[in-house]
Amino acid sequence: MDGKLFDSELKVMGVLWREGEATAKHISDVLAEEVGWNMNTTYTLIKRCIKKGAVERREPNFLCRPLVSREAVQAAETDELVGKLFDGSVDKLFAALVGRRRLSAEQLERLREIVGEWE
Repeated sequence: MDGKLFDSELKVMGVLWREGEATAKHISDVLAEEVGWNMNTTYTLIKRCIKKGAVERREPNFLCRPLVSREAVQAAETDELVGKLFDGSVDKLFAALVGRRRLSAEQLERLREIVGEWE
């Protein structure tokens, strides 16, 4: 993929990640309902995603499919966040996330399990 996906482009990707393949018209209909965008806005964003190599377009019907996984984008976004705001320190990010809200016993146990898997 060539370049970072912006929030608006991630909305297009979200539809494709949920549905696998979809026509541009269907993506437009979904985003009109979810965020109130018109068809031209959605088509412009789909074209940007195509240009960045995140989406492939095929005929007939301007059929689109994702070329990059949600997990790959999440990993890149997380790396950027950690680098930009937490000086590359994952433990600082983790402390900030945990310190900002009260976690349930189940959430804390799940975090312990995740950390245990890394050890």
